[in-house]
Amino acid sequence: MAEVIRMPKMSDTMEEGVIAAWLKKVGDEVKAGDILAEVETDKATMELESYDEGVLLHIGVEEKDAVPVNGVIAIIGEKGENIDDLLNDVDGGGAPATESSKEEPKEDKAESTSSAPAEEIDTSDVNATLITMPKMSDTMQEGTIASWLKKVGDEVKSGDILAEVETDKATMELESYEDGVLLHIGVEEGDSVEIDGVIAVIGEKDADFEKLLKAHQQQSAPAQEKPAAKEEKKEAPKAETKSEAKKEAPKAAATSNTSSENGRVKASPLAKKMAEEKGVDISLVPGSGEGGRIIKRDVESFDPASVQTAQAAAPAASAPAFGQESYREEKVSQMRKTIAKRLAESKFSAPHFYLTMEINMDKAIEARKSMNEIAPVKISFNDMVIKATAAALRQHPKVNSSWLGDKIRYNDHVHIGMAVAVEEGLLVPVIRFADGKTLSQISQEAKSLGGKAKNKELQPKDWEGNTFTISNLGMFGIEEFTAIVNPPDACILAVGGIKETVVVKNGQMQVGNVMKVTLSCDHRVVDGAVGSAFLKTLKGLLEDPVRILI
Repeated sequence: MAEVIRMPKMSDTMEEGVIAAWLKKVGDEVKAGDILAEVETDKATMELESYDEGVLLHIGVEEKDAVPVNGVIAIIGEKGENIDDLLNDVDGGGAPATESSKEEPKEDKAESTSSAPAEEIDTSDVNATLITMPKMSDTMQEGTIASWLKKVGDEVKSGDILAEVETDKATMELESYEDGVLLHIGVEEGDSVEIDGVIAVIGEKDADFEKLLKAHQQQSAPAQEKPAAKEEKKEAPKAETKSEAKKEAPKAAATSNTSSENGRVKASPLAKKMAEEKGVDISLVPGSGEGGRIIKRDVESFDPASVQTAQAAAPAASAPAFGQESYREEKVSQMRKTIAKRLAESKFSAPHFYLTMEINMDKAIEARKSMNEIAPVKISFNDMVIKATAAALRQHPKVNSSWLGDKIRYNDHVHIGMAVAVEEGLLVPVIRFADGKTLSQISQEAKSLGGKAKNKELQPKDWEGNTFTISNLGMFGIEEFTAIVNPPDACILAVGGIKETVVVKNGQMQVGNVMKVTLSCDHRVVDGAVGSAFLKTLKGLLEDPVRILI
């Protein structure tokens, strides 16, 4: 009897899996223990093992496609076995129409007939494969092509790097899993594409890849029919705008060129090549692409004479100005999009409250000075805060927790996320098992991870798994601030700078060094008394640093 193979949950956070490659095809015999496919999860690429014997009768998910946990991916049974009834019983199984569906009202049939495509495009004779944007991190929704390392016509082997892709976490290499010739590039450098969007086609030389692209568009056409109609109606006004723009081209060229930014010209590789061949200074060409990017048609329609005329007329036309309004717009990076989304979700879904405490750092300053005389690496105050926090979390496990909707997870391990400011936003590399590491080990690891973050060299294992986060702005002279909880953590500690101030000790005023820390808590998990007890323990550890070494 045939058995349905479903997508297993291969990690604690996995919600769906992507079939990276099928190692068996329909009609192959399968034995228990055979590897059916390679599955890309949110953590790694893993092997999907069969626990049944028989013949692979049905594959429900194509390579590079995603399927949710428990979704049907295949059926194994006896050779020649009829599985129509089984497909009918499976949700989304893609089975033939049932009796009930045949008895639909006539109006519905008419609607479905009119909306259905006249004929499906047969791509079985096309020896080529669509390359789509993979999901390179657990939070990634789209990727930006930073640069292409291959060009159309190049031979590609499995394992070759096709392009560099900017994700929300880092710039990563896009590896090819196909052999053949790069027939088509669908996304230009600097442009973004959603996960599973087509970015290239690889196949045999002279393969009809256009048919493959049309078939792909046809599959997604029903959802896009109405928007497409609206776009057609807007085409006429666009044409008029272009004709007007041509008349005003000299003026536009004389005033500014939106395609040039910080001395760097934003242009597609093809546009640069065409400009070089025509002997045109590409910095003078107005760009009509996204963000003022110069594309092929801009170079083709460029008239150098109009620019010279405009430049000659510019001095006479211009009047002295004491001030000029100006601005520049930049495309939002993947990192900044993810920061905006995740922190907005945290701020508006998790009820925050804040606890602030002053910590006397006199003994910590003395201890750090003594430790750095013998330590193999220089220990910072941030390293001491990380170590003390890890020790305090060990005593207050309710703070080292996560909200999971219908349950709360109390973590037995302590993984400290360390917020690092980079040019495009914020990354949070993780120091794992921080409570069991020495100050020297924490210092060395923190410096290494901070360097990797700034150079965009972090790997998924470096930023996943945090149970508590620390954000330190003391080095920027900030005395006190509040931070937004970093999911899935329940708390984040905001650390200010050490300030020399007057303190009262034993009824006497004297100069002391004080540091303010603010604990942001998710009230669904942590209550005020729990958070206060944690801060009290942290204060005691930092005011008497010998205790964190025991």
